[in-house]
Amino acid sequence: MIYDIRHVTTYRYDDSVASARCTLRLLPRAQEGQEVLDSGLDVSPPPAETIERIDAFGNRTTTVRIAAPHRELRVAALARVSVDRPQPPAPGLTPAWEQVCRDAMATGTLDALSPVNGLYPSRLVPLYAPATLYAKQSFTPGRPVLEAAAELMARIKADFKYDPEATAVSTPLREAFEKRGGVCQDFAHIMIAGLRGLGLPAFYVSGYIRTIPPPGKPRLEGADASHAWVSLWCGQEFGWRDLDPTNALFIGDDHIVVAIGRDYADVSPIDGVILASGAQKLSVRVDVIPVGVR
Repeated sequence: MIYDIRHVTTYRYDDSVASARCTLRLLPRAQEGQEVLDSGLDVSPPPAETIERIDAFGNRTTTVRIAAPHRELRVAALARVSVDRPQPPAPGLTPAWEQVCRDAMATGTLDALSPVNGLYPSRLVPLYAPATLYAKQSFTPGRPVLEAAAELMARIKADFKYDPEATAVSTPLREAFEKRGGVCQDFAHIMIAGLRGLGLPAFYVSGYIRTIPPPGKPRLEGADASHAWVSLWCGQEFGWRDLDPTNALFIGDDHIVVAIGRDYADVSPIDGVILASGAQKLSVRVDVIPVGVR
C-alpha cells in the first residue's frame, strides 16, 4: 500500500519569540517492509540553520534554528511511503521467553537495534513492579515469547480504556496504570515496562496508522494523530516484532513507522528551546491517505 502523509504542527505564542532551536523527528524511516518514496519538511519562519542526521537508533532527525522573531511557528512534514510488510511468524513457533531473556543478556553488540538497548529502564519507563506483575500473568513458564506478548497486548486493550482526557504527554506511567486509561503513548509505555520488568527487550515505536479504514473495517484508535506501539525482540531468528496494544494488533500494512527509541522521550516529534515569555497554543493535524497499491 502507498500512503500520502501530511503532519502539520503549529505553535502560536502570546508574545514574540526571539529565537528557537528545535529537533524534528517527523520523517518516516526506511526499513524492512517500508520504503520512503518521497519526504520533506516545510518550516515557517524559514530556519537560519538546518542540520540533518541519523540518531543512535537509526531515526531521521532534523535540527533547525529559527533566528527571526515570530509569533507563530509552523512545521509541515510531507511524505509518500510504500508499505508491504511480511506476515508475522506464528506466535507459537517463537522461542520460550526465558530463552529470549538469556539470549538478550548475552548479546555482544551495541548497534542501533541491539536488544541490549531495549533491556533497561529509561527516562519515561522505569521499572514498575505492578506493571511487571501484570505482564507476568501472560508469561507462564516455557511459553513462546510472541504468544505471551500477544496475550498481554490483548489484555491491555481489554483492561485499559482509550481516553484522551485521562492523561497528558507528561503523565507518569504509574498514574496511567492506576487509572487504567490513557492513549497509545500510555499503553505502549505500560507494555514496555512489563516486558522489561521480565527481562525482555522492548522498544517504543512512533508513527501513524491509516486514517481511512478498509471497507467493512472499523476505524482504528489513534488515527488522525501520531500513534505509538511496541517492538519486542523475539530472539536472533525472529528479531524485532511490533505489537499495537491500543488496537490489539500485530503491525501490518496499516502502520507507518517514523522513529524507534527507548520511550517517547527518544522519539518525540518536536522538542527544543525557545527564547520567549508568555503562553503558547499547540495544534496538530495528521492525515494518512492511502493512494494505491504499488
